[in-house]
Amino acid sequence: MKYLVRTLALIGLSAAALGLICFRLSCDTALQVAAEKGDVWQWLRQDFHLTDQQFAAIQVVHQAYAGTCVEHCRLIQEATKLRDALAAKTSSPAARVAAELAVKELRSVCEHALTGHVQKVATLMAAEDGRRYLALMLPKIAAFDHATAPDLQMNHTH
Repeated sequence: MKYLVRTLALIGLSAAALGLICFRLSCDTALQVAAEKGDVWQWLRQDFHLTDQQFAAIQVVHQAYAGTCVEHCRLIQEATKLRDALAAKTSSPAARVAAELAVKELRSVCEHALTGHVQKVATLMAAEDGRRYLALMLPKIAAFDHATAPDLQMNHTH
């Protein structure tokens, strides 16, 4: 029985070591380094196999859109504060409904514009990478809270 336990333990350790070695050898080290550093630009470049030309074009598109995104978030934040202030007061139901509709409309405008931006970025990638990028990013747009402009990970930047 003693030998059986030792043999099973040795087999288990060997399998775990082999699994770890295979995992480490199958990783894209540049992608892993980018992820560890939290470098979303490097992650984008590596994970979506961007050429220098594609990467530069995406950066230009991103910079051109950044101001629009910040403005959308500012407008949504202002409308949300107004809606919340009206809800806290004993204001008319019509005013509260109008404020809620304004927030929803601004969110819709933002999400539509951001969807267009993400689709434009995807067109600058190879077809398969663009499809994968859209599959990753589009669901995040619908779940975004609009508190501030997102970064590439759809997190807040300020």
